Order: sequence, then structure tokens, then C-alpha cells
Amino acid sequence: MMIRAYREIYLSKAQSVLGDAFDYALNVCNLQGEDFVKQFVASSVSRRMENGEPTFLTGKSGIEIVRDVVRETTGEEIKADPEENLGRSCEYWIGWAVAYYQWYSARRYGDIFKAVSFKDLSKMYYTLHEADISKFVDIMEARIKEYFPETNLKRLRSAYGITQADLAKRSGTSLRSIQMYEQRNKDINKASVVTVYNLAKVLGCTIEDLIEK
Repeated sequence: MMIRAYREIYLSKAQSVLGDAFDYALNVCNLQGEDFVKQFVASSVSRRMENGEPTFLTGKSGIEIVRDVVRETTGEEIKADPEENLGRSCEYWIGWAVAYYQWYSARRYGDIFKAVSFKDLSKMYYTLHEADISKFVDIMEARIKEYFPETNLKRLRSAYGITQADLAKRSGTSLRSIQMYEQRNKDINKASVVTVYNLAKVLGCTIEDLIEK
């Protein structure tokens, strides 16, 4: 089961806050999309939102989020007055959709924006902004796996310096299963808790570290 940083009841608010932030930053403050993404990812604001801190999910507006991000990363103060927005802009949708995917996947914003650029997200708007959010999630999952091709199991095994055969022997898991998990031909998320626990114990990590998000 996916462990998320905050409950779903706060998700809608988090989405609207990040949507408003992107809309205000780009359409009112005239910041460039890629530049604001870099500032957002570099700031503590993104990590606080990832961690589900109430102040940054429900206590601040999108405008306050932008001002915090810019102040923290550049030392400058944003003073542009917000404009009335009667519809959802492309920029709003990007923030709104990415906030959903971050909650859904429990991935870091930094990893999400590494795999999919602001320009890529802008292109998605025209075909996906009226579609169910699940379609956006499916595309993001595919992009993430392309960008981060190694499974957590392979990455941690390599870092530990152990062969597949040794891991199989020490964990009591078949060599074939380990090979299939690492090649994504078999879903480690559907393995028994005992299997994943035994693998984690050998590699000195937690079960959550081996789960694919």
C-alpha cells in the first residue's frame, strides 16, 4: 500500500494552491516556466508541500507560495497584485495536475520535473486538461520509468555490492524472481511481504525503499 504524506481530504486544496501559484508566477509576475520550476524545486516550499505540512497545504495561498519561493531563492520581493482569474489557464492546470501526481506517487517534485519539463507539461494541456486525471497519471508514470529506468531493487543491490545470485541465496528468493523484479517483468509491489522483507533485510534497507512508486 502506498504511504502518502497527507490525507486525500487535503488534496483538492493542495492542487488549487499550486495551480494558483503557477498561474500567478507566470501570468502575473511574468516569470518563465522553467525558471519558476527550478526555483520551486530548489526551495524548502516544495519539500514542505511534499511532506504535507498544513501551513503549506491549507494555510497559504498560491500567491504567498510564489512570494515565499522567490524570496527564498533570489532574495527578491514579489509585489505584483493578483488578477481575477475566471477560468483555468494552462499554467494553473500544470500546477493542479502535478500536485495531484505528487500526492498520488509520493515522489519528490524534483524527480517529477526532472522527468517531465515545463514545456512537456504545457503540450499535455491541450489534450488532457478536460480528461480524467488518471490519464495524466498514466503518462507521468511512463515518463518517470523512462527517466529512472533502474528499479529500486537493482539500484540498492548495486549500491550494496552484491550479485543477484548472492542476494537470492541470502534472502531465500529465487534468482529468477530477482531477475524478473529488476527487469520489471514481475511487479515487486505484488510480492509477498515476507519476500520483500527478506530482500530488504539483506540489503539493509526498509520495505518501502524497495517498493516501486
